[in-house]
Amino acid sequence: MPNRNCRGSPWWQGKFRGCGYRITMGREAILDVLSKAEKHLSAEDIYMKVHPSYPNIGLTTIYRTLDILVNLGLVFKFDFGDGRARYELAEGPKKDNHHHHLVCTSCNRVIDYTDFIDEEVKLLQETEKGLSKKYDFKINNHLIQFYGTCGKCSKKGK
Repeated sequence: MPNRNCRGSPWWQGKFRGCGYRITMGREAILDVLSKAEKHLSAEDIYMKVHPSYPNIGLTTIYRTLDILVNLGLVFKFDFGDGRARYELAEGPKKDNHHHHLVCTSCNRVIDYTDFIDEEVKLLQETEKGLSKKYDFKINNHLIQFYGTCGKCSKKGK
């Protein structure tokens, strides 16, 4: 069952229809899978979760739909350096999904973090403000990924 807000319709429905796209069962199924995901999913991961319920939806449709969702700003596409694109919803039903990533370049583990330190929040606000003014550009969102080595891999290397 798709993720519904308090009025009974999906939180993303207005954005989707407002851009002239139909909401098909396949598109809704993909968004539903992403809304329930606890990790960053590849197109193949999404296909494996959608296919049992919707066997007529092929991998090509998954890729096409993901491209549309990325272009609409409903889904973020990430390249964590392992050769496979990964996807996640840009925001949750209550706009509560903002986080940054720590990516281990040794084991490809991705850590989502939301417990921002005060200095980080202030620096990002100042950076966005400065960039907006300098380039006359309204910033709506940002993606931040830090690359390095996780604690487990660091211990192995010693």
